Amino acid sequence: MVLLSETLIVTGKIMDQTAKTAEPPHAPHPHAYAAIDLGTNNCRMLVARPYGDGFRVVDSFSRIVRLGEGIAAEGRLSEAAIKRTLNALKVCNAKIKSIGAKRVRSIATEACRRAENGPSFLKRVKIEAELDLETISAEEEANLTLAGCSPLLNKDRPNALVFDIGGGSTEVLWIDTSNPLAPKTLDVISLPHGVVTLTESFQGGTGYGESYGEIVTLIDQGLRDFDHRNGIAQAVTNGSVQMLGTSGTVTTLGALHLNLSRYDRSCIDGLDLRFDHIQAIIQHLSTLSSSQRMQNPCIGPKRSDLIMSGCAVLEAICKRWPVGSLVVADRGIREGILLSLMAMDGIHIQRSPHEGSGCHT
Repeated sequence: MVLLSETLIVTGKIMDQTAKTAEPPHAPHPHAYAAIDLGTNNCRMLVARPYGDGFRVVDSFSRIVRLGEGIAAEGRLSEAAIKRTLNALKVCNAKIKSIGAKRVRSIATEACRRAENGPSFLKRVKIEAELDLETISAEEEANLTLAGCSPLLNKDRPNALVFDIGGGSTEVLWIDTSNPLAPKTLDVISLPHGVVTLTESFQGGTGYGESYGEIVTLIDQGLRDFDHRNGIAQAVTNGSVQMLGTSGTVTTLGALHLNLSRYDRSCIDGLDLRFDHIQAIIQHLSTLSSSQRMQNPCIGPKRSDLIMSGCAVLEAICKRWPVGSLVVADRGIREGILLSLMAMDGIHIQRSPHEGSGCHT
């Protein structure tokens, strides 16, 4: 995924620094802050400076490393996956050092939570990549995701379902949005199923057939108690619930819906995606071969074998809670980390409700 070298996140929107009319009249903050999110599939970094009532991204990095490859079967991180990840983390550290970030936080999620050699991997990261990587709980992961995505929530609906389909797990949050400046997590669930682990568990047979249906059923069963104890289905019936999704699966489907020739974050972040459009995209993907999916510029070779397992998880969520549409968020944990780092220095970024995508097609 390619990001602009300088991007402005302000009042819930992401804006190109070259759009002069969109710039607030403030000087950029002298200090930079850096966040690294190491997931089961991706290694992502964001470096930003506070700017007006938002923050300006000054550097970013994203690489698919598949740290959790094989973990479903072996229960540990493979040496090949560790080496790929260390190489990516070294790039992140070099970028952070060149900018001179004041505060840095690097977090790892499900792959390191599950791996028996997770602690030894963190030690290697400290020595070889010179980064203090920490493994966080599923609950903290969910709360950081909410912090990063909350500017996209609609103040006019009192509750929200926020979900993140990761490489090794799927988190779903039930949110009270009655106070748009401080959305509150009422409950959270972390399912030990993500696009990498599901694809491996079903031996790649995650296309639109028997295995696909099994994944939909598996995820739905995992969500049932969470749904019942919070009365979410009834709230959905009453029309008081909005839905927001952040993950490679959701952003990819957004790009496919817009028929983009290449991925464009400004078109995707904040996009309203209707469930009937989601289903049409999934049905279309089911007709494509692996090589055809690979050739699509918004999917690519590193995501082509994972996309259908992600679609199955998404379909289960949409069927369980038929809200009708969801807001796509190309933001999450890294933005949440940045906000918390800035708050440590007394810098509190203002947030605003969902303003929609910055791209018109």
